[in-house]
Amino acid sequence: MKNYRVESDLLGELQVPKEAYYGVQTQRAVDNFYITGQKMGDYPEFVKAIAYVKLAAAKTNHELGLLDDKMTDAISQACQEIIDGQFHDQFPVDMIQGGAGTSVNMNANEVIANRALEIMGYEKGDYQHCYPNDHLNLSQSTNDVYPTTVRLTVIKMNQILVKHLAELNNSFRKKGEEFSDVIKMGRTQLQDAVPMTLGQEFGAFAANLDEEITLLNNISNLFLEINMGGTAIGTGINAPQGYALLCAEKLAKLTGEAFVSAPNLVEATPDTGSYLIYSSALKRLAVKLSKICNDLRLLSSGPRTGINEINLPAMQPGSSIMPGKVNPVIPEVVNQVCFKVIGNDLTVTFAAEAGQLQLNVMEPVLCASIVESMIFLQRAMDTLRTKCIDGITANRDVCKNLVMNSIGIVTALNPYIGYKASTKIAQQAMETGKTVYDLVLEQNMLSKEKLDEILDPKNMLSAHDAIN
Repeated sequence: MKNYRVESDLLGELQVPKEAYYGVQTQRAVDNFYITGQKMGDYPEFVKAIAYVKLAAAKTNHELGLLDDKMTDAISQACQEIIDGQFHDQFPVDMIQGGAGTSVNMNANEVIANRALEIMGYEKGDYQHCYPNDHLNLSQSTNDVYPTTVRLTVIKMNQILVKHLAELNNSFRKKGEEFSDVIKMGRTQLQDAVPMTLGQEFGAFAANLDEEITLLNNISNLFLEINMGGTAIGTGINAPQGYALLCAEKLAKLTGEAFVSAPNLVEATPDTGSYLIYSSALKRLAVKLSKICNDLRLLSSGPRTGINEINLPAMQPGSSIMPGKVNPVIPEVVNQVCFKVIGNDLTVTFAAEAGQLQLNVMEPVLCASIVESMIFLQRAMDTLRTKCIDGITANRDVCKNLVMNSIGIVTALNPYIGYKASTKIAQQAMETGKTVYDLVLEQNMLSKEKLDEILDPKNMLSAHDAIN
């Protein structure tokens, strides 16, 4: 028995696996584009998004009298099954392909058409009863379906990303509370600055990343404006009057997202401005995460010859030659993920710039770069939280001793003995190895009681009352 069926298109006949729900154009894309090894089916939100778009389109066509009840019901059931997680293995098209997303659109058209045929009692490939182009792509073009799909994908994936970011922030916040009484030395330019608490340092990490949640959510709203109904170049050719507004309403109702039709579909069709801004926000998050990981690696450096103020959880032996060495492998891998996200942002920039006239054919690499960055960041943040942040402990005695031996605490004396005298004390401390505390007492600059009060680390952690 044959294990394939024969389908035909513009270029002729081609064998397609008999049990496949996809068809000839998907098979050509599989044959043409083995690029990344990352398939549509590897990104569930992307597959669900295009099923939502096709469902909204079918319901719009039905309401406008272009599809009958039987076919609309079959298409709707097929779309809903995909939304519910079925048939994702039938989307084998590489995430990066030529054709401005045509292969992605046709993959969806073919899978939904063949499943609808089954539902109606026909064989796969019996397209006279439900045709991928005539029925699934009715009133549509790749050039409005694909960008709308990407926009819905980013919105849904952003909700997931922000949730995982909030969980990481919460871990930093909890560590801030746990370390609220750990006095340590703050540093600027890798030099001693003034005292702070380890809790303040970790609390600042959380506050720094909280800003990214607000930013990502605000920017994701830019994706709510869609160009469905614009068809090929935004003029709406082959789409009935009223299709654009109605399809946006249908998609909004189906997804729970506030989609609206773009006011100028010709402008909206090639426009990639929202992708640029969102990718830049992902880059900003990556830069911040990488900086935090740099700090964690530095604060845990040692254990005998570094700063050694915190201990990161030991995850694996650190060397094939140096016994006992344990490396900060979790912050290291997050650093590397962040570098990848920063590079993806540059790819998005080039892809957006490469648009010509009424279409940007580079949207597949733009889409692939953004969703890859989102998934990488999500996994990296989870790894950082569960395998590093939650298990960090403080070396309290090391932190305290560094404060008491630091020359930087002389800054607290400025309001009492003046900048010039404080500078002199600092120089003498560096030259003699004596502590600031001992030198101030030796030179009778302040009484022991007053000096103890001023240099109590707890009194140096925030603003104080005016000094008379």
